[in-house]
Order: sequence, then C-alpha cells, then structure tokens
Amino acid sequence: MKILAVDYGDSRTGLAVCDPSEILATPIKPQIEEKAMAKVAAKICEAAKENRAGLIVIGLPRNMDGTEGARAQKSRKLGDMVAEMSGLHVRMWDERQTTITAAGFLSESGTFGKKRKAILDSVSASVILENYLAWRKNHPGEE
Repeated sequence: MKILAVDYGDSRTGLAVCDPSEILATPIKPQIEEKAMAKVAAKICEAAKENRAGLIVIGLPRNMDGTEGARAQKSRKLGDMVAEMSGLHVRMWDERQTTITAAGFLSESGTFGKKRKAILDSVSASVILENYLAWRKNHPGEE
C-alpha cells in the first residue's frame, strides 16, 4: 500500500510517499508553504489522492521525555482534520530527532542554504515514513 507521511510545521510542511511494496520512501517536492491548518490539511488530502495513498502518517512532535506539548496537540488536530477530509486512516508517529537526521543526510550530500531549506521538511517526512515502515515490517497486523 502507498503511504503518505507528513512533517507538519508552522512555516512549511513536508511530504513523502512510499512505493506500493512499502520499501522506498521518497520526499515530495515542493513542500507545502501554506500556514493555515485547514489549507495545509486540504493540500495533504490532495497529495494523498494524487499519490493514491491508502494511509497517512503524521509526525507527532513529542518532547525528549515522551510527553506532549502544544506542538503535538496542533499535530493531533491536523490529523483529525485530515482524517475527516480524506476519509483515510491517519496514524500519528513519533517524530523525535527526524529533523536532525534529515539535516545530517543533507549535510552529507552537500546540500546547504536555500536548497536545504526547500527540501528539509520533505526529507524529514521521508525519515518519519522510513521509521514507520521499519516498525510496520517488524509488527505485522499491529496498528
């Protein structure tokens, strides 16, 4: 099944999608530049439809101690909105350290400045998706 992953942010929202065999996660460009939650949700639903996704995974920004703050609540609200608008199951997924991991990947590939800013959140979404796919592979039938 194709799965769409979302790294929701105040300024930009990154998206990534996997292939139907759930092996390869690919960042989607361009990132969503909308700031209003309803507009972001609509763009996510549009991307899910375009990519024929059967599931949407939204990054859940937990604190390092596992607790949830205001940012996590905004992500949960977005998840509820996307589920209602798309009719698809939305899975919230712990996104701790994903932006750091994505920044590391981009540094290793020599991507800096405006180029980095233009894709960082989509690469973060692909990290979220890769983590989810690894968990899913090792926990078949659990959701």
